Amino acid sequence: MTIDKRLCLVSYLAPNWWQFYQAIATYLGRVVQMEIQLQPGECDPLEDPLLLQDQLDLAFICGLPLIRYSQTVTTQLQTLVAPVMESSRYGNHPVYFADVIVNAQSKIAKFADLSGKTFCYNDLGSNSGYNLLCHHLIQQRYPENFFSNTLQSGSHQRSIRWVVEGLADCAAIDSVVLEQEFKDFPELLRHLRVVEVLGPAPMPPLVVAQRLGISLIEQMRLALLQPDADLQRVMERFGVRRFAAVELKDYQILNQIYSDRLHVTL
Repeated sequence: MTIDKRLCLVSYLAPNWWQFYQAIATYLGRVVQMEIQLQPGECDPLEDPLLLQDQLDLAFICGLPLIRYSQTVTTQLQTLVAPVMESSRYGNHPVYFADVIVNAQSKIAKFADLSGKTFCYNDLGSNSGYNLLCHHLIQQRYPENFFSNTLQSGSHQRSIRWVVEGLADCAAIDSVVLEQEFKDFPELLRHLRVVEVLGPAPMPPLVVAQRLGISLIEQMRLALLQPDADLQRVMERFGVRRFAAVELKDYQILNQIYSDRLHVTL
């Protein structure tokens, strides 16, 4: 098989980790001696022609759309690795949480206080922003129509701002995204409070097209499991302890949660 010397890497994840994704693209390109072009996903991955037509070579993708897509297209994508965060809350495992945030000035003290409030979410396909919260409502047997209103923001960052600005009462935010926003904009710490932590859930992975072949795929996996000093410095800056090898089966739990959520009405 002939492989083009240029590989396409798409990120469907939050843009506040863009420099981290760029560092991985640069590092892997140097290791495999190919140009790796990083670009942002322009739409929901399950609607993206690049994915549907097998035109992307690598992708940073949320585990939920990955496992949903892989249920029907079984031979296109393969998981490579997922980051393991440094913070003790992650237990040295490739997991993350959904932190349910409210405005720090509100009187909301616990999750039950969100009844009748306005909830905003990034998109319906998000595990952290929507899926885990629906699952929590089911598990805790909260009534249907728990919230008085729901709003789609389009991104975790916008959901955060909407809660700060009072446009929404609460949002469920990927814990890694939220922690990075606090680093980038420390003033947010004065305006937000976490009232519930949902999860853990398997960390969004880096996936690769199976058509690239076993040899190249294993070369990239090994390179990330043993990063050089340059990449390690970037990892440290983003609070990443290491990369862990992951498999598609590690994300199957998200598909079950998604199936359960279809029976709840927010």
